[in-house]
Amino acid sequence: MLYEIAKPVVMAVVRVLWNPTISGTEHIPDRGAVILASNHQAYSDTVFLPGQVRRSVHFLGKSDIFEGRSPLHRLGAAIMRGIRVMPVDRSGGSASRSAIQAGLAVLESGGVLGIYPEGTRSPDGRLHRGKTGVARFALASGAPIVPVAMLGAHEAQRGRRWFPRRRPRIHALVGPPVDVQTVLEECAGLEEAKVLRAVTDAVMDSIHALSGQERVDEYASVVKRRQRPATERPPGPAEPGPAR
Repeated sequence: MLYEIAKPVVMAVVRVLWNPTISGTEHIPDRGAVILASNHQAYSDTVFLPGQVRRSVHFLGKSDIFEGRSPLHRLGAAIMRGIRVMPVDRSGGSASRSAIQAGLAVLESGGVLGIYPEGTRSPDGRLHRGKTGVARFALASGAPIVPVAMLGAHEAQRGRRWFPRRRPRIHALVGPPVDVQTVLEECAGLEEAKVLRAVTDAVMDSIHALSGQERVDEYASVVKRRQRPATERPPGPAEPGPAR
């Protein structure tokens, strides 16, 4: 309910201040389950993308957003849930299974699931290696994957934590669905892990074709850890190299 009330109000303000644009929405089905797989350039993506899509979009959000006991934290958590951001514990194991179940529940009800295959915001504006959750959702639900490229968001929010600059204008470019069936046919007989990776790479190929970003075969989270000052790094073993 809060989503339906808040969305037009929030977007009226957003359009006055930033006037984001979107194209290619004809690729998003009018009904039925669908996965919107987008690059992740800035905090503002989670407002500017679903705010411009006619259908309601459910996003998975890191559980940190919902933690905290202060009245302000609790209010923020309530608002995030109201606009259909679902808390996800990204620590792995059973937490990862809970995230999959939450996303599948959206798709099984015929809804729109928004997901950032990179797993976190790009620390440098490049397009990083995708995590296989997007493939798991698609294969388990049969929902089509529609790629999206957020353009200008990284440049507009560079150096700012919350509010992006008014220039460059942020544009969401929606592309045609990823041809998952062809990927599956090419992967016939392969083990599950390789099939998941192949589907995920096909999704990232589609996002790259739309965004034109420099692409790197490394997880964004690994790049972030490497960029973090040594004094802020928790003690532990050496950081891993690019996952294969």
